[in-house]
Amino acid sequence: MIEKLLPKGRLLSLVVPLIAISLGGIIGAIIMLISGYNPILGYSALIKGIFGDTYYMGETIRSMTPLILAGLAVAFAFRTGLLNIGVEGQLIIGWLASVYVGIALELPKVIHLPVAILAGALAGALWGFIPGLLKARFHVHEVIVTIMMNYIALYTANAIIRAYLFVPGERTDSINETASLASPLLQSLTDYSRLHYGFIVALLGCVIMWFILWRTSKGYELRAVGFNQHASQYAGMNVGRNIVLSMVISGGFAGVAGAMEGLGTYGYMSILSGFSGVGFDGIAVALLGANSAVGVALASFLFGGLQVGALNMQSQAGVPTELVDIVIALIIFFVASSYIIRWVINRVKKEDV
Repeated sequence: MIEKLLPKGRLLSLVVPLIAISLGGIIGAIIMLISGYNPILGYSALIKGIFGDTYYMGETIRSMTPLILAGLAVAFAFRTGLLNIGVEGQLIIGWLASVYVGIALELPKVIHLPVAILAGALAGALWGFIPGLLKARFHVHEVIVTIMMNYIALYTANAIIRAYLFVPGERTDSINETASLASPLLQSLTDYSRLHYGFIVALLGCVIMWFILWRTSKGYELRAVGFNQHASQYAGMNVGRNIVLSMVISGGFAGVAGAMEGLGTYGYMSILSGFSGVGFDGIAVALLGANSAVGVALASFLFGGLQVGALNMQSQAGVPTELVDIVIALIIFFVASSYIIRWVINRVKKEDV
């Protein structure tokens, strides 16, 4: 019945992540047993930490908000044949830009908030423009450049904060209320979690990615260049321009992810001793979500839930949060090894025939 409703390729795209999640959970349970922990108690605490309380639900949605946008940044670049490993750096720069606008300007909320979010998007887009330009003009591999620019973003942001925005507490001043995504209503509904209106922006980002790639002629060009640059150039498409545009849009998504942290979760930016990790988690989210807008949203819920639920596992079941990281790593491993799962599925089908 399911095979009649979904094409074979689409069905496998749905089945493989589910199998990967199941295998990651099973092997994670085995590791818990070997380590002397009760996997049933541990996973029960994990699930309770996600669905058992409105506070945890609010924190899960709050946690998945920047993950969605970081995942969209990776997925958009991948759909156009590029590997954007610099989402973390683009996120940091977007975070800084949005917070600066939130502090420096005094405008009505209906103007100030969109301008602050747009500032984050533009800063991330600028950080994506550089590796895009180097790739298009000089054929420098984007993976190397984006990795290097993560560190440049981290230390540049810290230097700017120390020189111009530093206040007691190793951070910037708090943003003006007119630039805040915080919602007292949503917080009260979720037992005063840190849930904010940013999740609406993240869902809108999913729609924007889908619309650009699948409902516009420019999106068709971007995907065509990703499939085959030589054929696209022969067809009259400007390959270099599309590469730069792809990295700019991808960086824009990452910059908005940073804005969600600066304008929603925290309301300021601290001196960072290291990477936030959200940008790198976005790579895993895009991989698990098969680089589709809906898949990224669902994968973000899983990762956000695991991150929040891990704290409950530690407090109620005594399971270290590192074991949840192991489960996440196992899920990523099995998704990355999806060809093995596909091979097993095909062999089983042949034996049934």
